[in-house]
Amino acid sequence: MRTEALVFAGTAGFFLAVDVLYAVWSREPAGTAALTVAFLMASLVSFFSARTHRAIGLRPEDRPDGEVKERSGPVALFSPGSGWPVLIALGGAVLALGLVFGLWLALIGLGLFAAGVGGLVFQYATDDEV
Repeated sequence: MRTEALVFAGTAGFFLAVDVLYAVWSREPAGTAALTVAFLMASLVSFFSARTHRAIGLRPEDRPDGEVKERSGPVALFSPGSGWPVLIALGGAVLALGLVFGLWLALIGLGLFAAGVGGLVFQYATDDEV
């Protein structure tokens, strides 16, 4: 996952540079917001990939001597009863309503959304994985 983290970190850096230049030269908020969101999404994927690399180490496809048969077995852990997606949906709905009714409600929605995403990402994280 180290390679993926570096690729997405480079992509995030590109979006950040283009975002700053675009914001300064165009002074157009819609494009600036779109580039900011692209930067944040690439940064999130880079962070996730780097954290996963730290937790699991090198994968067989990361090693020159890795074999295909080493990747057999269960692919991932899928939580059957997680409540975090409900909080994410609630946060997204409150955030969308906040864009209509006021900044105070949008900030509450953003907080709920961030708490839900953080809970979903770290729900199975333990101290020995970090």
